[in-house]
Amino acid sequence: MHHISPDHLSLNTIHQILHERTPLALSDAARERIQFCRTYLESKLNGNDQLYYGINTGFGSLCNVRISPSDVEDLQHNLVVSHASGMGDTVPQEVLKIMLLLKIQSLSYGHSGVRVEVVQRLVDFYNADVLPVVFELGSLGASGDLAPLAHLSLPLIGLGEVWFKGERRSSADILQHFGWNPLRFQAKEALALLNGTQFSAAYTVWCLLQTHRLSAQADLNAAIGFDGFNCRLSPLDAHIHRVRPHAGQIRTAEVILDWLHGSAIANSEKTAVQDPYAFRCVPQVHGASKDAFAHVEHMMETEINSVTDNPNIFPEDDLIVSGGNFHAQPLALPLDYLAIALSELGSISERRVYQLIGGQRGLPAFLTDDPGLHSGLMIAQYTAAAIVNQNKTLCAPSSTDSIVSCNGQEDHVSMAANAATKARRVVLNLERLLAIEFMTAMQALDYRKPLASSPRIEVIRNQYRAVVPRLEADRVISVDLENTVQFLRSLTLG
Repeated sequence: MHHISPDHLSLNTIHQILHERTPLALSDAARERIQFCRTYLESKLNGNDQLYYGINTGFGSLCNVRISPSDVEDLQHNLVVSHASGMGDTVPQEVLKIMLLLKIQSLSYGHSGVRVEVVQRLVDFYNADVLPVVFELGSLGASGDLAPLAHLSLPLIGLGEVWFKGERRSSADILQHFGWNPLRFQAKEALALLNGTQFSAAYTVWCLLQTHRLSAQADLNAAIGFDGFNCRLSPLDAHIHRVRPHAGQIRTAEVILDWLHGSAIANSEKTAVQDPYAFRCVPQVHGASKDAFAHVEHMMETEINSVTDNPNIFPEDDLIVSGGNFHAQPLALPLDYLAIALSELGSISERRVYQLIGGQRGLPAFLTDDPGLHSGLMIAQYTAAAIVNQNKTLCAPSSTDSIVSCNGQEDHVSMAANAATKARRVVLNLERLLAIEFMTAMQALDYRKPLASSPRIEVIRNQYRAVVPRLEADRVISVDLENTVQFLRSLTLG
């Protein structure tokens, strides 16, 4: 059981919660903070006629329209249904799970004014794997991820749809199944649910969780490629990296040297004086991406441990303050940066594939025993090039754009949501690129026999060959590549 509390929520903690399928519970401290804030808000609404944005006023450019106390519940209901205007592909269920977790965490700090039962219902959804159907398109990343979070909130009031046991079901049916009554949102509650950056942040978390694995995979691929292409180890020498001590660069060189420890190929005599940049500059290129990932993770962890709805309520200081914590610029810029850093890992991966199939260093053209009769891995490189091209187009930044909305009230937006969904596509493409390179590098390694690579790499080669045999004659490569993707997902690389 993981108890939601004001304590820091890290990427590693989220990984553990998701991997171990740990149920959630509100800690006593979280319950007390949520209840204290709600009690304060109710006392303020009952005690004076002051206008509080979105609590007893309209929304956006309608912020000066007073709403009577008798209409407050209708106001919150109307907010959810009107803002549930999303379109496009549905959000993957693994991202929805993270969205629920992050929304629960943000509301638990006790600055949002919701009732405990609203947060508890989100916890119930999470624990029962009742995942609201949410659409990818609709957020500008400014007043929060409005449309996606509206769809996340609809099932709480018995509207919309949910995923349950792999099926898309009516929310009303699922509420009845569990004996849960639909909620009726009170003052501020719908606004607290819809304001926030949990859509963009959930994609960021998902991408970073994959990035750790894919970055390690890229290093392993490069190490196999070093031996497949019969490269020199000198570019990995620690002396080089001490005089340009970027953390990612140093770490990459260490990791690849560790992979190649004990390799007979690596320690054999070399004829080439230097190797192409795709091999020689792996520490610099992979390392720069690692440093980018670290920056994005820092920004993300700050964001998911924040209160990002509006207005913010501070009972201890007798304050209800309207501001702009829902603006997702702190995620939009890092998400664009993340996509670029991921794309570069894929770009240099494709270049290593190109070098390996080029008929150099004693390797046959296209890594086939009989070039001409057989095309070998010729078209696998085409596929890699096509994927790299798509990644480059996906790296056009979303965060540099802003389109005015809401009658000019929301006159600068972050477009973090589009940056987030693009980043996920780059992640998926990078996984495919690394599978192509892994298959190619392993094929090249086979041509170095009887010399062996390192003991660690040889263990992986033997495991892989039980899944994807050596390419001795042309066959349907897409099957091999999909099997390679699945094989790599099963590896534990640290």
